[in-house]
Amino acid sequence: MSEYLRLNRAQWDERAPAHAASPGYFVERFAADPAYLSDVIRFDRPRLGDVEGLRAVHLQCHIGTDTLSLHRLGARVTGLDFSPASLEQARALAERTGAGVDFVESDVYAALDVLEPGSFDLVYTGVGALCWLPDVRRWAAVVAGLLRPGGRLFIREGHPMLWSIDETRGDGVLAVDYPYFEREDPLVWDEGTTYVPTETKFVNTVTHQWNHGLGEIVGAVLGEGLELTMLQEHDSCPWDPMPGFCVGDEHGEYRLADRPERLPLTYTLQARKRPV
Repeated sequence: MSEYLRLNRAQWDERAPAHAASPGYFVERFAADPAYLSDVIRFDRPRLGDVEGLRAVHLQCHIGTDTLSLHRLGARVTGLDFSPASLEQARALAERTGAGVDFVESDVYAALDVLEPGSFDLVYTGVGALCWLPDVRRWAAVVAGLLRPGGRLFIREGHPMLWSIDETRGDGVLAVDYPYFEREDPLVWDEGTTYVPTETKFVNTVTHQWNHGLGEIVGAVLGEGLELTMLQEHDSCPWDPMPGFCVGDEHGEYRLADRPERLPLTYTLQARKRPV
């Protein structure tokens, strides 16, 4: 196993039960309310449109709350993730809620080895996914391979400008300090925290991550023969990306407290595989 996969999987394996127990993932709300949808999917829904009856795959699905939300919107959905501990939590949630969702363990680059190529109407990827992948072109090739002719990709993701900002400054300056463009060498982080409330003390704290410029992402999708149908940048994201800089709203979205128009925090990209 590659070093980045080993380190990153250990990190996600350790955080999965803490995330499932955290109020930030609303697992109990999902169990109590059969109509409940994740904040992420509620934000996506106007752009996502009708998914009733679509065969969908959610890549890098983690503990499955967005996957379950797609199921509740009527999709026939499969979740894929490389973390067995995350999938254990996802399957437990699906069982608690009586949801007919399949979950498959795989690195995203190996998805075509474990899923039927050319069989999905929708490939869905949520926020905080691409930064764990070293090569966005390989990712786009997997997406294209999974889609049937006429099928589409939907991704809402952290904006590469956000990932390039030094969020640790205390002077209010938005300073670009990390790579915007994809590099071969990873950014190596050693962080003992996570993005939802928890009192868990983590041991696996080192991760490898990569940024990918927006042009690189679009170019990778176009390079696989997909047609771009939507590209929107948003001034908000569904977690607090820069504590001290951002404020939350009633929908679970965070944006800069001071002049949010200065920085895109996320983007939505949709693309369609050309019909034969």
